[in-house]
Amino acid sequence: MSKIKKQLLAGPYLIWIIGFIILPLFMIVYYAFKGSDGGFTFEYLAAIAQHTNIKALLLSLRLGIICTIICLVLSYPLAMILNGLKIKNQSFVVFVFMLPMWMNFMLRILAWKQLLSKNGVINSILTTLGLPGFNIMNTSGAVVLGMVYDFLPFMLLPIYNSMTRIKNDWIEAALDLGANKVTILFKIILPLTISGVISGIVMVFVPSLTSFAISQILGGGKVLLIGNIIEQDFVHGSQWGAGSGLSLVLMVFVLISMALVNLFDKEGDQSALW
Repeated sequence: MSKIKKQLLAGPYLIWIIGFIILPLFMIVYYAFKGSDGGFTFEYLAAIAQHTNIKALLLSLRLGIICTIICLVLSYPLAMILNGLKIKNQSFVVFVFMLPMWMNFMLRILAWKQLLSKNGVINSILTTLGLPGFNIMNTSGAVVLGMVYDFLPFMLLPIYNSMTRIKNDWIEAALDLGANKVTILFKIILPLTISGVISGIVMVFVPSLTSFAISQILGGGKVLLIGNIIEQDFVHGSQWGAGSGLSLVLMVFVLISMALVNLFDKEGDQSALW
């Protein structure tokens, strides 16, 4: 393939990157450092130090970490079970877990609102059975539940894909050498799937940290995350400078988290088999 044809094929991707990545980032940086008088300012970046913003950021970090840990705890054994089934058509497994993602995001979260509300489906069933009802709507628990439900496939699929690449010969050789199941898990399976774990952590933590729709619907406005403040600045308050400044600060936290997990990923790749 000639160089000109390659450039033509890369053209649509280049247009997409410029129009939907580079230009929006440039606009955010522009408004973040543009003062009300048109000059250069750090005012909007410094706004993160306000009590409300700090509280929202810390809550976002805490819920994001909790969501990531829960997704990891649920996904790893589930991936081992699916891999143990030895399903020939792996694409079918991917299809099953991605099928709910084809439904509109907002509809799925609204469905959880109907399920968890005080007079919702779950409480109606519990009342019919004579059991006490519960109400976790408008709490951090409901927000975490919505995050876990929405982001669980992003943790499961990378881990499952990394497990399918483990050859049975390695497991059988370890068994022949006297290794038990615990040793195989920590000496073979876990090191060889660390790249999938790291990918899953990034794919879950980043969207959960920046989420705002889930907390707005399931939190009822009582669980204020940093994403909600940014959304309010842009949409409701028309404060593009404040929203851009907080977005840049949040972007820094995202980049730091990705750098940390990539650091651990490199260490894992160097010792894939102990």
